[in-house]
Amino acid sequence: MTLEMEELFTVHVQIKDSIQLENKHGESVILITFGGHVTGAMFEGIVLEGGVDTQIIGKDGASHSLSARYMLKGQDYTGQQCEIYIENNGYIGKPQGTRLFRTSPRIITNSQALAYLNVEPLIGEGFSAAGGVDIKFFRAIS
Repeated sequence: MTLEMEELFTVHVQIKDSIQLENKHGESVILITFGGHVTGAMFEGIVLEGGVDTQIIGKDGASHSLSARYMLKGQDYTGQQCEIYIENNGYIGKPQGTRLFRTSPRIITNSQALAYLNVEPLIGEGFSAAGGVDIKFFRAIS
């Protein structure tokens, strides 16, 4: 059985800055600050100041866990002004075609029309883009 997915919106991440810590065991942590904008059928807007992605890189250099937290501001598909908070956790492994990574996002929003996103399981997928990455958000539909 194949799960059918509905694309909600895409966050076009523009990387601003990064800081890195490395230890003598070959592990490192990178904090990446970013901004950007959002396009899509369900929501359009901007990434507010303060977005940060934390990546932990294992001593093998290939294993990356990521955890990003950021806030969006814009309007939902009904035209209502709203905000969306995203906590996006995942793992960067071997790329699958053009997809760099897959995540399990948690969303909190004050949009009445998008209130279902507060409780529904979602999937995020990251793709390489000029100056950053595009993250597409999906939900399963029956």
